Amino acid sequence: MPSSPTALWTDLIPAATEDCLAALLEASDQDWSRLAHDLEWTCRQTLDHLALGLIGYTGLLIARPDDRYITLFASLDPQAPVQGCLEGLRIAATLLTSTVRDTPAEVRAWHPWGHSDANGFAAMGITELLVHTYDITRALGCSWTPPDGASAAVLTRLFPDAPPEHRPSDTLLWCTGRSTLPGLPRRVDWQWDGTVSQGPSGGS
Repeated sequence: MPSSPTALWTDLIPAATEDCLAALLEASDQDWSRLAHDLEWTCRQTLDHLALGLIGYTGLLIARPDDRYITLFASLDPQAPVQGCLEGLRIAATLLTSTVRDTPAEVRAWHPWGHSDANGFAAMGITELLVHTYDITRALGCSWTPPDGASAAVLTRLFPDAPPEHRPSDTLLWCTGRSTLPGLPRRVDWQWDGTVSQGPSGGS
């Protein structure tokens, strides 16, 4: 498929981040020691996983290893209130956005689900934000679904075999094992495809 412009992704990351942060802030006075929806982590641990993932993708694009994960692990202050942790999440997303913007299109870095480019790592970061915000808000009793625009973009980039003709947010939740679709049972095993397809412009 032709490459999506990097500018699209550097707009989508902060937009998705703000959408997710608004939903998480609304739930910040709830009990974050509850398990996140269908995960083995608490809501608070899931938030920490989110920050670690966004910084991890940033680090992979900077270090550009071809066979391993990076040696830097980032976490949120375990003593900080949820509101403070949300600030940390915004910082991590901003660092990813800047790194995606500054990474040349030809750069590739390791990921267990496919060596990828800057746009691919942007899509991975957005996917993490959307699905884990869904996990947390669902556990805390808040009604929130991923935005369709960001969902459609990551489906195109990371889930090329996603079933068509469904609302993008519903399809993303199905692709990541979080819900059913009409005629399709919930997925037990899933992963995205971060590899870079070589279209006419050599992009993803």
